[in-house]
Amino acid sequence: MLSRKHSIEGKEPFGEAAELFDAIGADAATKLAMVAGDLSLILDETGKIVDGTANLSDFPELQDWIGRDWLDTVTVESRPKVMEMLAGARKGRTQHWRQINHIGSDGEVPVRYTLVTFGDGQRFIAFGRDMREMAELQQRLLQAQQSLERDYLRLRQLETRYRLLFELSAEPVLIVDAENYRIREANPSVHALLGAKPGSLTGDRLTGLFSRSSREPIIAFLGSVMASNSVSPIEVGRAGSEGNLTLTAAGFRQHGKQFLIVRLSSGTAPSPPVAGSTLRVLEAMPDAFVLADSELKIVTANLAFVELVEAASVDQISGRQLGDFIGRPGIDIDLITGQLAKHGFAQNVGTVIGAREGFDGEPVELSAVRAGDDDAYFGFVIRPVGRRLRDLPPNQQELPLSVEQLTELVGRMSLKDIVRESTDLIERLCIEAALTYTSNNRASAAEILGLSRQSLYSKLHRYGLANTVSEPD
Repeated sequence: MLSRKHSIEGKEPFGEAAELFDAIGADAATKLAMVAGDLSLILDETGKIVDGTANLSDFPELQDWIGRDWLDTVTVESRPKVMEMLAGARKGRTQHWRQINHIGSDGEVPVRYTLVTFGDGQRFIAFGRDMREMAELQQRLLQAQQSLERDYLRLRQLETRYRLLFELSAEPVLIVDAENYRIREANPSVHALLGAKPGSLTGDRLTGLFSRSSREPIIAFLGSVMASNSVSPIEVGRAGSEGNLTLTAAGFRQHGKQFLIVRLSSGTAPSPPVAGSTLRVLEAMPDAFVLADSELKIVTANLAFVELVEAASVDQISGRQLGDFIGRPGIDIDLITGQLAKHGFAQNVGTVIGAREGFDGEPVELSAVRAGDDDAYFGFVIRPVGRRLRDLPPNQQELPLSVEQLTELVGRMSLKDIVRESTDLIERLCIEAALTYTSNNRASAAEILGLSRQSLYSKLHRYGLANTVSEPD
């Protein structure tokens, strides 16, 4: 960025300036003026543009500026700067770079200028440097920073939800370092089960919680868990007391290190109702899978669905209605069941998951199939698409609703609601485009939209955009 150091103030002058530059003719001076800036303007003592040089593809308005006052070619906000620069040049003051915005055919053109006096103080030459590329880089940097801040906020929210679920879960859960089997975290249910003081288990070795005869099997079990996802739970003896505990574990990686999530329960581990390679494949699927009965009550689900609905375990959601988690009430589930009843399957249905009061839900795609006649079961595969939509560059997004997508709303909404939603969508897109075009200047956006500023503010609040833009200084 150009700053005070780009002026002549404080710089050592040429030692033989008179000898070196006395012979410079008009041709050499012209070349110097042409290469010193992207745009160079010759001004008389009144500030009128006498002549100029620039690449006309970058500054097509240059020919129209010649013969006009410099003040008349810039925006209202830049006029005080031009007047200060001209006044300083007349008084022989050292000039520094100042950003001036010219009025161009395609909008404002930011240029940084400095003035140099020549010809016995009767004329000035304004050397200008085009700042459009710098402004574009700054805008991209700002967008990247805002994206990082949104992702950071989302991660903080996820961490808060995880911490709340971890602390309030009735199931005893520990987070264990897979390298040395030391406990990194243990929720209150673990301390209550083992009769330990709150927070006293952190840093202890996991094997120390169990009897000596159980420690070698535990180490072998944990090693198998890190290599496979289909290791059955084991029963282990408690240290210093009678009774056995059932130990279940799963491995995961975080920040390049391996950890184990270990669950404890008293009694014998129930055998899984379904076994075989099919179950292992479904459990390991990256997409969420749910098995529901004929009443659409959840029978079982894989870990991806448990994480998607932010539940603590499969047991927490088993027996609940699928509609409690998927779709908008009274709309999406009815549409999906209608397609299943008619065709036996539903494919790539757009819906949401986790919708509740004040939150519209996370966008997902759902495919489903029906198996059986009388005692039917339904299988659902769910794929989140919200992150993919958010990562699209704002200025390259296509309209979220095409004609085909609008027709898919038939049967899910009334015609009146579809028309209203389409109108709201177009209005919001126009407001967002106006804000982008004016670099989030609300006053300018209201002007090009033909709205009053108060009306624009009202619509910003209506569409939830009030907190995403800020009034420039």
